[in-house]
Amino acid sequence: MDKNYKKYVDEISPKPTYAKNYILAFIVGGIICMIGKGINDVYMNFFDLEKLSAAAATTITLIFIGSFLTGLGVYDLLGKRAGAGSIIPITGFANSIVSPAMEYKREGYVLGVGANLFKIAGPVLVYGIGSSILFGFIYYIYKLFV
Repeated sequence: MDKNYKKYVDEISPKPTYAKNYILAFIVGGIICMIGKGINDVYMNFFDLEKLSAAAATTITLIFIGSFLTGLGVYDLLGKRAGAGSIIPITGFANSIVSPAMEYKREGYVLGVGANLFKIAGPVLVYGIGSSILFGFIYYIYKLFV
């Protein structure tokens, strides 16, 4: 009976359109990156920021835009259509931080928003920072003996 049920589920489940998903992810991810490059160029050409300062300002701006669009519910709609194209750029990171916080905002700012702000992105940050410390320590030891 278990095999029959699996066969039945496979028959009635909608088949994903892989080619369409790949193309949409590529286009949307590319558009987000083009917007980021445009913002970077504005900071460099109109605000006379150096390359590193413009990159930092661009990152901050993209995080703000991603968070703001998540708050309005627009970024989630984009994610449903574009899939991976919306989660790869830094705006996807902003979305992964803001979404859980918004889900629990009714529980208050401390126990709701504050406690759930890094629910999804937290482990990524912990392991990223932890591995950078580990590799930095290994590099430091290596430089002592070479």
